[in-house]
Amino acid sequence: MNPAIETHDLGKRYGRQSALSGLGLVVEAGSVFGMIGPNGAGKTTTMRLLLDLIRPSTGSAHVLGTDPRTGGPGLRRRIGFLPGEFRVTGRATGRDLVEFYARISGRVEPGVIDRLATRLDLDLSRPASTLSKGNKQKIGLVQAFMHRPDLLLLDEPTSGLDPLVQREFLTLVREARENGQTVFLSSHVLSEIQHVADSVGILRAGELVTTATVAELRESAVRHVRVTVDTADAPALHAELAALPQLADLTQSAGASGVGGVTLSATISTDLHEFVRAISRYRVLDLVAEEADLEEAVLRYYGTDLREGAEPA
Repeated sequence: MNPAIETHDLGKRYGRQSALSGLGLVVEAGSVFGMIGPNGAGKTTTMRLLLDLIRPSTGSAHVLGTDPRTGGPGLRRRIGFLPGEFRVTGRATGRDLVEFYARISGRVEPGVIDRLATRLDLDLSRPASTLSKGNKQKIGLVQAFMHRPDLLLLDEPTSGLDPLVQREFLTLVREARENGQTVFLSSHVLSEIQHVADSVGILRAGELVTTATVAELRESAVRHVRVTVDTADAPALHAELAALPQLADLTQSAGASGVGGVTLSATISTDLHEFVRAISRYRVLDLVAEEADLEEAVLRYYGTDLREGAEPA
């Protein structure tokens, strides 16, 4: 099976400013691919290039086996797109809008629009001008999903949605994957990527830093550990653990009330084997090892956070 998306050295420049550089990407058909990066990293530029809304300065792309520059309406009908700035206004109702989109996007099975609206808690009878940002976003989701496209391109899809609707959106993404559809979504909300993506691409300042599965990113993340041991020679234990090259941020404190002993906390950048071997000679009173978090793995590529407007290191 051919990849749903394949790019080679894809780039976009605006004068001297590079918005995207050397993007080489393969997204397998029937998978969910998450692109992570702060605002300005190149996520929206990538999607616009894949849709031929803008033309590349370098390189090439193939979407569903076709060059977007020559695919025309036939290719676009196979794609569901939610832009990062989905804007609707005027006196037209939500139903008027989605029915208009249905006429240009391809066949929509009877009842699909209403079922999606019910799941997203969307009132289609209200005029667009009266809708909140979140309800406008729901219209955008309905028009993207309703014709069951082969490929979904979703740019910051949960912007403005309340937590319950966000959860339902993630269910829609899982269902799309089960139906054999491909989902390419961008976000700086790491939790939603973590819950649905098969693989992840990390963008920094217009360049793809790495691609990996969610499991691989978690394996590369640091783990936070805390151990309380029964020992009279706390300095010796501290020195032994401090000598382990994979340990960092080692701190020491008295054991919790009722537990006693000495408590040491640290972060571990690889597996726990050497740490466990070091403490195995002591009587362990308490041990906590937090599950590696995707956010920790991603942030080490930035040296900062992915909050809106945050600048990469």
